[in-house]
Amino acid sequence: MKLRIGRLFGILLVGAVIAAVGLAVFGRGPAPQKKGPGGRRDTSGAVSVVIATAQTADVPVYLDGVGTTKALNTANVSSLVDGTLLSVDYVEGQEVKKGDVLARVDPVTYQASYDQAVAKKALDEATLANARLDLARYTNLIKTKSVPEQQLDTQKALVLQLEAQVKLDQGAIDNAAAYLKWCTVTSPISGRTGIRQVDEGNVVHGANGTTIVIITQVQPIAMLFTLPQQQLGRINAAIAKSAAASAGPLVVEALGPDNKTVVDRGKLLVVNNQVDQTTGTIQLKAEFPNKDLQLWPGQFVNVRLLVDTLNQVVTVPPVAVQSGPPPNTRFVYVVQPDDTVKVTAVGVGQQSETQAVITRGLNAGDRVVTTGFTQLADKKAVIVTAGGPEGAPAHAAEGAPAVDGAAVDRPAGAKASTGKENATGRSEDPKRAGKRRRSSEAAPSASP
Repeated sequence: MKLRIGRLFGILLVGAVIAAVGLAVFGRGPAPQKKGPGGRRDTSGAVSVVIATAQTADVPVYLDGVGTTKALNTANVSSLVDGTLLSVDYVEGQEVKKGDVLARVDPVTYQASYDQAVAKKALDEATLANARLDLARYTNLIKTKSVPEQQLDTQKALVLQLEAQVKLDQGAIDNAAAYLKWCTVTSPISGRTGIRQVDEGNVVHGANGTTIVIITQVQPIAMLFTLPQQQLGRINAAIAKSAAASAGPLVVEALGPDNKTVVDRGKLLVVNNQVDQTTGTIQLKAEFPNKDLQLWPGQFVNVRLLVDTLNQVVTVPPVAVQSGPPPNTRFVYVVQPDDTVKVTAVGVGQQSETQAVITRGLNAGDRVVTTGFTQLADKKAVIVTAGGPEGAPAHAAEGAPAVDGAAVDRPAGAKASTGKENATGRSEDPKRAGKRRRSSEAAPSASP
């Protein structure tokens, strides 16, 4: 009897549990549908995005190339005379001025030659003085017919001969003085000395041009760089425009290893008079002040030539521009006043790592999405996250400096957007982000 009651109680307990589970699962009825903007049904909810505001700015137009720095002047300093090198009067790597003493060669033999030439001139000058006195005497005696005219003529010829001899002696003195001066080796230009080529105590020869040191002028410094021949017309047009406006030479900028930092700014000196047919490039030469010695002879440097400036054009961060199917291959997501996005086809002109120039489709002040493209579609509701304030300038989402070089202020603790965050603002794997971006390229096209 007790066994039957226990089984009955167990069956009732199991039935009660099953009934409770069924009520929890099936007894609530259908969930209410969420309505989107305009009464449309929104099955996925609003998407979190980061935005930037399109702005107008003056955008420089550059032509990029690779150049090689070269000393503006280079001098191989060598001895012009033969002799023993008595001293080296410079330090390797020293900055020297034109005329500074670099080395000294033993001048003993050259001093002796100079002294001999001076003495020979003194001897001939004394002989000339005596000959002139005799000529004066013969001139007076010829009046009284005391001496024949032939003797007078001979004396005149002797005076002329001795005068020529004195001039010859002066030339010998000047020659000996030059050799004596060359015993002191001086710098022909202002620049920086290199590594010493000859040590003191060695015999140097003027005939084979023994190099003592090489001096290079690095302030200012020159740079040779090349650009494609297709840009030649654009370069010449920019030069003509600058000359007509009396704006001076075109500006050339040398970039650092990161290809972003401007190391030095110089001027374009010359465009070569012919195209290299082997490479199809044109060579140009620029000059840089190089005040901080950031450029060095023989160094490979990325350069860019400023050929134009686009005045007051609309710009947005390049991450805002998406690629889609033809005919509207480039588009952006514009945030509307009701916090929905509109797919807007745009025309893109010049584009760099920090900004894209929009030629059509956008106006200054339009808000565009820069991060959070994963689930975006036309007329999709969005939520602007704290990562990108609505009033942020077009370059703020990238954390890049403004066009005029001023830094952009960001909220304390906020990180610059890289365009690789997901809809929740968290970091996302680059490969997955690429796949998601390709999925967004299928967004419906729209007219600007």
